Parts: sequence; C-alpha cells; structure tokens
Amino acid sequence: MTDTPDALLPQPDALERDLAASLPQFSHVQWVSSTTSTNADLLEKARNPQGAMARPWLLGAHLQQRGRGRAGRTWQNRAGANLMFSCAFDVFLPAPLLPTLSPLTGLTACLALRGLLMPGHRADLTMKWPNDLQWKFAKLAGILVETTRAGTARLSNDHYVVIIGIGLNLNDARALSLSLDRRIADWSEIRQADGQARRLPIAALVTSLAKAWYAELNQATARQSFDGLPERYAQVDALAGQHVNLLDNGQLLQAGIACGIDNRGQLLVRTVDGEIPVNVGEVSVRPRIPGP
Repeated sequence: MTDTPDALLPQPDALERDLAASLPQFSHVQWVSSTTSTNADLLEKARNPQGAMARPWLLGAHLQQRGRGRAGRTWQNRAGANLMFSCAFDVFLPAPLLPTLSPLTGLTACLALRGLLMPGHRADLTMKWPNDLQWKFAKLAGILVETTRAGTARLSNDHYVVIIGIGLNLNDARALSLSLDRRIADWSEIRQADGQARRLPIAALVTSLAKAWYAELNQATARQSFDGLPERYAQVDALAGQHVNLLDNGQLLQAGIACGIDNRGQLLVRTVDGEIPVNVGEVSVRPRIPGP
C-alpha cells in the first residue's frame, strides 16, 4: 500500500515541537504551513544586523510558494508531498573554500541518510555531483547552498553564514517522473523497500540531516581544509566511470569520463586533453543500466 502524504508528514506545530526537543544545539527551530522560500527567509534573517545572532537555525515549511533550486530553478512542490527545510550555520573559512561547501553538504546528507537504512540498501543511495541525492539512480532530493556575510560580522573577514536548503520527495514520484520526463524517486519508495526507514518518523529524518551538517561544518571550520573529501565522496559517487556532458545554459562546456572530485570539491573529468577539474555546470549522464 502506498503511503499518503499526511501519513509521512506531521502537522507543522507537532513537527516543530519534536524538532526543538531533538535539536537543543539549534537556537531557533520553526516549521510553518507555508512560506515563500525557507532559504530566502533565513538569508534575510542572517543579513539583518538587528536580528537574532545565535545560530544554528532551522526553518521548514510544508509548502514553499517560490522555493528555489540550483541555477535559479523552481522547486516543484505540493503541500505534504515534499520535505523542505533550510538550516543556517556560522562558518569561518577563507572565501576561496566556500564553493566546496556545496558538494560537502551533499556528501554529508547522503552519508547521514545511508546511516538510517538497513545495510543492504545503503549502496542504493548515492550522490550526483554537485549535491543531488539519488535512490537507484533516480533523483530523490536536491540541495541548495548559499552563503552571505552575517549582518553582525564586521570584524572578521572569514565569517560567513551558510544556508543549506533541501527538498526531498516524500511522495509524488510517479507524477514528477511524468511531468519532468525522467525517473524520480521518493521517500515512500524507500520506506516500502527498507524496514528501518519505514519505522523512522519524519522528525528523526530531519534531525539526522541537521545534526550531520552541524558537525561537518564545525569540523571544516576547525580544519580549515577539506583533506579526505575525495575518498569520502568515492563511497557515494553516482558518476564514477560514466560518460558525462557538462552543460551551462544548454551550452556544452566539457565532455568526458567522470573520475571523482578533488579536495576543493571540483568534479574531475577525463577528456582527450587529460584530466580537468570542473566547478560549474550541470551534469548530463548517459543512462546507466544497473547490473543484475
């Protein structure tokens, strides 16, 4: 039997209470019925010099009227059918390292969600550079990472607020697959396949992601580097060994074979001219047929 959206997503006030209790390190936790964009709301809050200073923050919504994805795309969502929330964190990093946060947050989310599944299903959850989450090579979730200077950060050149927004499909995979003309996955599909996921309340799913990002960004600030990132990414890499095209506004930038990422989170592509790092563009992949 297919889960209904209401069976997966609690009412906003109930979800907010559960999250506030499970995320004591977050100074602000809010879940609303509807808003324009959780990322935009937290960006505005972070830039306000009179706003609340203590972070991290979490803001979720059952419906986003103008939710945004990467490259300015709109998140397609329907109330109750998508899990959508954003977190705001303080980081202290040199500006050249900030682009690495995009693949880092995707990797962190993928590993956190894998940890919620039974061992036999974890390999089915992978990451497509720079930070899409996939279930059996179908898109499950998209992540948008944005940075801003804090409204109160005037004395430190390396103090930024990172906003991480995620939209994870709970239901509607079939309808989205038809409208987008590509296969889409949702959490209800994972719940049907995995008994551990089936017993997991939505609040625990949100808590796992938020805590994982919090810990990862604290470590990044402490290390001031991303050593070991390529090896960790290799565990979840959905593109390894595949022929890919890198596109920007429909224009082909590069074509070759994906072969991991470097310490800056740039996608490495083997071309006729050798291996090159890529940090912009959308990845188009030839369809992969899973083995038996």
